[in-house]
Amino acid sequence: MPYALSAARVLGLTLMLSITAPATLALADDGWSVVPSTSTPDTAAGRPYVYAEGAPGTVLQDAVSVLNPGAEPLTVRLRGADADNTAGGGFTVRTKSTDTGAWIGFAQETDGRRAAVRSVSVRVPAHTRADVPFTLSVPAGAAPGDHPGAIVASGGGRSAAVRVQLRLNGPTLSALTVEHVTVRGGRISYELVNRGTTALTPKLAVHADGVFGALLDRAPRTLPVELLPGRRVTLSEPWHDTPALDAVDVRLTVTAAGGAHDTATASARFVPWGAVAGLGGGLAVVGAWWAVRRHRRRTGEGVRRHGRRTADGGASEEPRTEVELTGAVS
Repeated sequence: MPYALSAARVLGLTLMLSITAPATLALADDGWSVVPSTSTPDTAAGRPYVYAEGAPGTVLQDAVSVLNPGAEPLTVRLRGADADNTAGGGFTVRTKSTDTGAWIGFAQETDGRRAAVRSVSVRVPAHTRADVPFTLSVPAGAAPGDHPGAIVASGGGRSAAVRVQLRLNGPTLSALTVEHVTVRGGRISYELVNRGTTALTPKLAVHADGVFGALLDRAPRTLPVELLPGRRVTLSEPWHDTPALDAVDVRLTVTAAGGAHDTATASARFVPWGAVAGLGGGLAVVGAWWAVRRHRRRTGEGVRRHGRRTADGGASEEPRTEVELTGAVS
């Protein structure tokens, strides 16, 4: 359980690395791991993440545990990081930390003096758990609300992370928007943006109306994403039974805890272009045939009219050609 410390106490605090050797480790078959520290070696009963709460300007303390079930010693490097959403709504960390990740510090002794550093290397003996304390030094001017972060451990050719859920006391805002709704290829795509100061787990309702009535009416359901403050994600909904021919209006309604709510719409036209192309080709052929037939009919009528005989039995004069009318000489 994290607790608040005064700045003076933290400067003089000795954060020692604790090594224990449990008989068995829960994640022995999965290689080394990093988890929030608990009072028991049974990681299955441990905390899912580190949770810390306090006011701006305070310093919080907690610890993570590196579990090495292997037969060889392991060296792992720990660092703080800002949490982020992937484009599709998953959890990741940012390369550069300016928030929670920058406030995380580990104790390290240099020239007989102990100080907090941004990253630290820990050597964990075989079949051993190493508890690594850390501090969260929150700036006095930090904004109230959620500040998601993580402690990233790298070693043995891979990385793992423990989530750090930091909430700072004060007034918070729960707000989101749904944007850029499109309907294409049997999917309804859209973007969600967290415009507040708290992490949100949104619910989505989908409704679509065609010319002759409702086509979709999906009740609100919880989306499999935790939308962090200030983050934008791109999601989509499947729509397999789209109409063959219709004009559709789609409406997405998104809600979340704290009163967050937004609605966005989009229009789509469903046209069977293959059938339209075939019909258009057929109409073009019929039109061409009719034009040729009409031209031939007019030509025949003209020949009959100019080639009739005179009253005295002689043939009438044939129509002159353009060359004759202009007096050209061959």
